[in-house]
Amino acid sequence: MKQSLLIIFLAFSSFSVSAQSTSHEVESVKKVINQLFDGMRKGDSSMVSGTFSKGMILQSISEKAGSTVVRTEKAEGFLKAVGTPHTEIWDERITFDQVLVDAKLASVWTSYKFYIGDKFSHCGVNSFQMVKENDGWKIVYLIDTRRKEACN
Repeated sequence: MKQSLLIIFLAFSSFSVSAQSTSHEVESVKKVINQLFDGMRKGDSSMVSGTFSKGMILQSISEKAGSTVVRTEKAEGFLKAVGTPHTEIWDERITFDQVLVDAKLASVWTSYKFYIGDKFSHCGVNSFQMVKENDGWKIVYLIDTRRKEACN
């Protein structure tokens, strides 16, 4: 009887530690993504750059003349655009729809609406693939959809 209780206790204890660990990692992942968008709002390319892993891939999916278009952008070009002074704030408002973490891999899905200043520009979803490096979570791959309609 004592052995059975000990086994049950140990099983629940390890589940609790695992859940706490995952919860901490989820918050760490969200913090990095929020840093990306805070940096965009501030026009701070070094703040944004700190969220990227070396060799990060950045893509967008859109539709043009009835065809699906996948556009690849170099991270350096994106960082230059963010850091180049502009009069309006680039404000991407996100909702964390799903965050999955396993060891050093995270997959994150966020819905968003993008505003230039107060003017709505477009909406869609972001799909992030992230890796936990020695200095923390970094974005390895980011792909998004872009549309101007059906933005709930």
